[in-house]
Amino acid sequence: MGLWSEKVCPSESAVPHFRSDPDLGSDRWYALYVRSRHEKTVENSLRVKGYSVFSPSYRTKRKRVDRITEIEVALFPGYVFCQFDTDKRLPILMTPGVVGVVGRGSRPQPVDDTEIASIRTIALAGRPVQPWPFLRVGQRIRLQAGPLAGAEGIFLRVKDEYHLVVSITLLQRAVSVVIEKEAVAPWFSGDRQTSFES
Repeated sequence: MGLWSEKVCPSESAVPHFRSDPDLGSDRWYALYVRSRHEKTVENSLRVKGYSVFSPSYRTKRKRVDRITEIEVALFPGYVFCQFDTDKRLPILMTPGVVGVVGRGSRPQPVDDTEIASIRTIALAGRPVQPWPFLRVGQRIRLQAGPLAGAEGIFLRVKDEYHLVVSITLLQRAVSVVIEKEAVAPWFSGDRQTSFES
């Protein structure tokens, strides 16, 4: 994983072109690397500019000196997902808090469509979600029923609960959500069938 960024000078004579419809179907989702704890600020700024933007978060308990408080934390700290045309990325790179676009070499690399769709499905389902260590190898599943139907990921059993772990390969990060085992179906890739034990 690398970080790709352009040197942007506000004194350039070129005026950024703002599209009237930045959500064209041909636009892909990209991960933006943002300053620490600026995920929501960047998300709001890009939304005001008319971009489809996504910065999922979760609630966690933190111990303070005199009490335990529940706070909202970014699910992917330091990253915001944005859908845009890479040929028209200057307005995004000029947004305060944006450091660059994640990519390989000198080219931004889009997030896998299935991975971003699964993360969005999980985040919008209203179920408890938490960060999870990135898993490259494991049991692939697809949920067939319930509010998470269509989400794909890795099936795990932790204590007495079943989890769906969805990874963003580009960022080498993952999230976990508790699921009902009855909603799980094996995921098929070509001729290879994956199966799991209970």
